[in-house]
Amino acid sequence: MTVKPYNTDKSKKDEVAQMFNNISQRYDFLNHFLSLGIDHIWRRKAVKHLFSTNPKVILDMATGTGDFAIAAMKLKPEEIIGLDISSGMLEVGREKMKRKKLDDVIKMCLGDSEEIPFADNYFDAITVGFGVRNFENLEKGLSEMLRVLKPDGRVVILEFSKPKKFPIKQSFNFYSKYFIPFFGKRISKDEKAYAYLPESVAAFPEGKDFEVILEKVGFKNISSHLVSGGIATIYLGNKDMQHSD
Repeated sequence: MTVKPYNTDKSKKDEVAQMFNNISQRYDFLNHFLSLGIDHIWRRKAVKHLFSTNPKVILDMATGTGDFAIAAMKLKPEEIIGLDISSGMLEVGREKMKRKKLDDVIKMCLGDSEEIPFADNYFDAITVGFGVRNFENLEKGLSEMLRVLKPDGRVVILEFSKPKKFPIKQSFNFYSKYFIPFFGKRISKDEKAYAYLPESVAAFPEGKDFEVILEKVGFKNISSHLVSGGIATIYLGNKDMQHSD
């Protein structure tokens, strides 16, 4: 079942782009407010999984306003490309990079996960923060990421998951079902956007199911690591040394 923000006749891709354009001006505030600031810690943990690979050219897929790209600056890369389908989010991101004086390294680009506008074997590493569940065609998006990744390059995917243990499970269910839509709607002025969040998390093939999909499209050395009791999961995968497209 495809979960979409507005459930119109438009494609999921178009609806997701429209949703993020609608909430782009308030997105950063809401993101940190609704996650109680924990999202920063999750990104830092995810970035740590890339230190051993020493990546110089990084793709941050579904970059939004570029928070994951900023976290990846700890790796001292030469270039980070932040790719997103929402022009509104990218505009906020570009202003943020200028403010932080990072725009010489982080470039924000409009682009689609299913047709990444870069050559094969271009990036040393790829990061995605809370973006893969918004892909219209998950396998196609992941396959594209594998295509543009260099052999032996690593992908790090941070995504929401569903906690399984008491009391985190019960607390998170209440939080995502009531708290997030209530405040999200009032602050973003988009009623559907923050109702879509828990729905898209519920529909996402998490844990072992997502690892199976990563393996199916061709990633190797796949592993997953729960953070904050399973509220989110960090997935890792590598492109085979022998892999050539």
